[in-house]
Amino acid sequence: MRLRNVTGSREYIADSRFVIHDPEERKGKWSGVFNNNNPIRIEIGMGKGKFIMQLAKENPEINFIGIEKYSTVLLRAIQKMEAEELPNLVFIRMDAEDINEVFAKGEVDRIYLNFSDPWPKDRHAKRRLESREFLARYNECLKSDGIIEFKTDNRALFDFAVEEVPEAGWEIIKLSYDLHADEEMMMGNIMTEYEEKFSSMGNPICKYIIRR
Repeated sequence: MRLRNVTGSREYIADSRFVIHDPEERKGKWSGVFNNNNPIRIEIGMGKGKFIMQLAKENPEINFIGIEKYSTVLLRAIQKMEAEELPNLVFIRMDAEDINEVFAKGEVDRIYLNFSDPWPKDRHAKRRLESREFLARYNECLKSDGIIEFKTDNRALFDFAVEEVPEAGWEIIKLSYDLHADEEMMMGNIMTEYEEKFSSMGNPICKYIIRR
């Protein structure tokens, strides 16, 4: 469900002032990027940026970093930022496996995972962003009281994610198998592009919030 390759997208990204091109050099120093000591929250696999841009608009007292590995998708988010610049948001093009090369221990306040690639084959389970392997990575960069929020319409992926939580030593704070019917969990909910699409098709959206 990714965009087709867009010629010149990598070059466009390389020239963008909204993208941090040397994220490894910012490890432990992200407050300097934003020139403040506000909390830092990240979205891994941000797609075209709708979700994180709306979060940044509504929460100017929080710093946001959108992470996306696909150039053709990140390009769309950059174009949105060019139309409406947000001072508390920057982007990184990178693979989530390298997250601890970019963020220091306890540097991140919250992680958002939205409609992640399900990697449906069993042999690829370790690549799922909600796997115990990735939860171990998040454990390093999240603050001690940090949380992870995950949304998807893929029930098989969600069931897998829920099973991984205790195995990784985390606990579920809140969980819903039909987010849009859950009044409490829908408070302040911001829909992603995929959430709008799949919910309009009648697909229930699943969500959990977890902590260590």
